[in-house]
Amino acid sequence: MNKTFASDNYSGVHKKILEKIIEVNVGHASAYGSDDVTNEAVEEFKKYFGDVEVFFVINGTGSNVLSLEALKNKTSGVLCADSAHIFQDETGAPSKITGMQLITIPSEDGKFDIALAKSRLNFKDTFHKPNIDIISISQTTESGTIYTIEEIKNISKFAKENNMYLHMDGARIANAAVALGCSFKELSGDLGVDILSFGGTKNGLMYGEAIVFFNKKLAENFTWIRKQNLQLVSKMRFLSAQFIPYLKDNIWYECAKNANDIAKYLEEELLKINIKVTNQVLGNTVFAILPKEVITPLQEFCHFYIWNENLNEIRLVTSFDSTKEDVDSFIKKLKDLLVK
Repeated sequence: MNKTFASDNYSGVHKKILEKIIEVNVGHASAYGSDDVTNEAVEEFKKYFGDVEVFFVINGTGSNVLSLEALKNKTSGVLCADSAHIFQDETGAPSKITGMQLITIPSEDGKFDIALAKSRLNFKDTFHKPNIDIISISQTTESGTIYTIEEIKNISKFAKENNMYLHMDGARIANAAVALGCSFKELSGDLGVDILSFGGTKNGLMYGEAIVFFNKKLAENFTWIRKQNLQLVSKMRFLSAQFIPYLKDNIWYECAKNANDIAKYLEEELLKINIKVTNQVLGNTVFAILPKEVITPLQEFCHFYIWNENLNEIRLVTSFDSTKEDVDSFIKKLKDLLVK
């Protein structure tokens, strides 16, 4: 199968991750997470994040939905950017499963705007409206932007001043950490994030995410919540095992750095042939505007998604196994199409 720039979900699995899965495929082990492998994986998380509770789930939507479920009160609502993955790309699952309304604020760059958020709190604590007491942000955002430490700190301060919890969708948090040169904890728990959805699938894992509770009180009933919402894996060791080398051997850094570096190289090569890049490339996502007539034949050569049909804007996502040769091949094809 050819490589694509469609999504980092399209990529394969890092060799060392596969080796770890094979390694734990010996004999029998306790089910549902009460095994030594899962316990070891949790300990690796604690080395990175400190005194936290950690639970493994199957996928990103599950990790976001169950994080929000753990945060909710009976009258809760969730405030997020209108481009947030939980609003745009999870088929209404957060609202269907949790029963909470998602209240969005406009965002051109994918980031949560505190000034606009304040207008949504005019009716906070009024029984005619959802009681907005959760904020959810994505790191990195769906627009490829990355929150700085100062930006997250300000959002956290705003949340606490208004008695709200802060959830972070960290599907690509590894790419953000590499881009900013900081640790996972410095990007989340140290800034007042209550719950982090920690991604792995987009960065070299076969499947699976982790939910990290910095506010441990919120995790008290989470074993029941995970089971009730169909995210408890019986043979848990095959999911949790992946996170051991991922964290212990810094595979997360290796994978995210390569994806980020190749995205930057892709941006540079596009600019050389006068293709407009519409975002500041910090992570592993490049947005560009192409002549309409080249998009379909280029997609047939290398799959990618059209982001904005009105602008002929496309999205290109690099992965842990993307190479400069992949970019060169893509650029060559694009050049050929441009001269036709």
